[in-house]
Amino acid sequence: MRLSFNEIRARAASFAQTYADATYEKGETQTFYNDFFAIFGVERRSVARYEEHVRKRDNRSGFIDLFWPRVLLVEQKSAGRDLTKAASQAGEYFDALKETERPRFQLLCDFQTFELLDRDTREETAFALADLPDHIEKFGFIMGMEKRSFKDQDPVNIVASELVGRLHDALEANGYKGHQLEVFLTRLVFCLFADDTGIFEPRDIFLDYLEERTREDGSDTGPMIAQLFEVLDTPEDARQANLDEDLARFPYVNGDLFKDPIRTPAFNSEMRERLIEASRFNWSGISPAIFGSLFQSVMDKAERRKAGAHYTTEKNILKVIGPLFLDDLRAEFETLKARKQNRIKLLRAFHDKLASLSFLDPACGCGNFLIITYRELRLLEIEVLREIYRTELARMKGGATELPLQSLLKLDVDQFYGIEFSEFPARIAETAMWMMDHIMNTQASLEFGAAFLRIPLRKSPNIVYADALETDWATVAPGDLSYIIGNPPFIGAKYQSDEQRAQVRDIAALGKSGGTLDYVCAWFIKAAMFGAPTAFVSTNSITQGEQVAQLWPILFDRYGFEIAFAHRTFAWGSEARGKAAVHVVVLGMEPRATARKDRRLFSYPDIKGDPIETRHTAISPYLIDASTLANPHLVVKETSPLIHPICG
Repeated sequence: MRLSFNEIRARAASFAQTYADATYEKGETQTFYNDFFAIFGVERRSVARYEEHVRKRDNRSGFIDLFWPRVLLVEQKSAGRDLTKAASQAGEYFDALKETERPRFQLLCDFQTFELLDRDTREETAFALADLPDHIEKFGFIMGMEKRSFKDQDPVNIVASELVGRLHDALEANGYKGHQLEVFLTRLVFCLFADDTGIFEPRDIFLDYLEERTREDGSDTGPMIAQLFEVLDTPEDARQANLDEDLARFPYVNGDLFKDPIRTPAFNSEMRERLIEASRFNWSGISPAIFGSLFQSVMDKAERRKAGAHYTTEKNILKVIGPLFLDDLRAEFETLKARKQNRIKLLRAFHDKLASLSFLDPACGCGNFLIITYRELRLLEIEVLREIYRTELARMKGGATELPLQSLLKLDVDQFYGIEFSEFPARIAETAMWMMDHIMNTQASLEFGAAFLRIPLRKSPNIVYADALETDWATVAPGDLSYIIGNPPFIGAKYQSDEQRAQVRDIAALGKSGGTLDYVCAWFIKAAMFGAPTAFVSTNSITQGEQVAQLWPILFDRYGFEIAFAHRTFAWGSEARGKAAVHVVVLGMEPRATARKDRRLFSYPDIKGDPIETRHTAISPYLIDASTLANPHLVVKETSPLIHPICG
């Protein structure tokens, strides 16, 4: 059972008192770290080992004082020794390790002084032993709880997807295919993530289960995993009394992730090794938004060769959600922070506002727009709570009662809705949303020093497996939906199937001429029909040429929408290898009745560079300043040439 941070702080204070006189490296190191790990309720021997032999690049041998593969490297010295030399030594050991075993955290210690380095964020923390209780959250990674840096274009996501890809190929080559394989891999990815992020306790119990409880020839690997999936779907109080104790350690997950029965795959030794290889990888650094799209690509070898060609980078997602709502929310928060009167009351009301927002992505794919939106709102929620409970947080350092995060954290995954044409990406999106929820719960736990875990899963994102153009969006999302976002499919009029062309024509209601609209136009029209503020990515073809005269009068005149903001043409990048280059625009629309007066236009002198923002009272559908135009909705229509009477 997870310890509260108050319990951990109390144990840390006792530890600091016990070792206040410790000085000798060789004689006291092992006892010191056995007791140090016990502060967090973790047995040191279950995760880390002493005197790990490494051969450095100059071919000299060395021994790491304490080594936890992928997580922690400790270089220990006697009291008063120079930790600068220890840092150099730790760096040599780090470089000598296999890349798959290199740890994120490095600790230098002389019993009385701690110097902790997070290699991902480059954050360094130094403090005296006596101050350990005040810095204990920095060691949350021992329980699988670590802060995330959310680095754009982190190669760790590609490595992870390739590991899953190799396992996928081995299973598929053995005849385990289709829906069964998709569900099986989705569940496995959740377990891999859970094993390194504190959902499963202690860390690495899934890896241990595979390595220690399955035969090397792989003959029982499938049945052992199937039994684990069944346990993960069974509440603790409903499990059999004589359940294997290794299985009984796993929590009840719920969330329908492990609900439906699937065929059990037959493993061999190579397939088992592929799975263990993926399990040894450190999944704590995975971005659910990025990994979802890359994971989808492993299911199709042709798509895998494209390496996520149509994946949306986090930077580009922020170009959609920033001007639509996130920038305004952050500006409102900054204003409330500066208030002198009723500050706390207004901040609480703002927090309630965040919890009331709802979002729909009607072409959600693996959910990356929804996931990044959720992450950004959760980060904002943490900032809001930090302002509201500033006084209480100061008292907590003195050992006061922890904040009740269970009731204070109000945002949850059920505020998010999605429609996806393919079943597998829809299931990935759902799983990735839960992964992001756990990451943000961990972030909050470390921020406020109160352990919080939302397992078993009580709420789910509302991801529907359907054709968005054949679905009434009002049956998927609430009528008072806050925002519609996404990146609908890009298919030009010439490349649409007869069915797709008919869909666009019916939605546009322009008769036969509707067939000249790009496929993405149907999403703009359906969003306007729904009536919520919307921002979509689109090819720039809908802001130039004959499509402007067909699409925009529908949005302006039939449905009363206005352009609230726009990113003019820029290069759309991919997050993976073999980046695809396509030129796009981002268009934000709002109902005229509630449209903002200040319209934002982002222009790109260099289509691969950063934009320059200008403000206007109106933006033309050609994405130019329309502030001085008598009719900012003016479009150029193609007309038939006049025939001279004599020529008639």
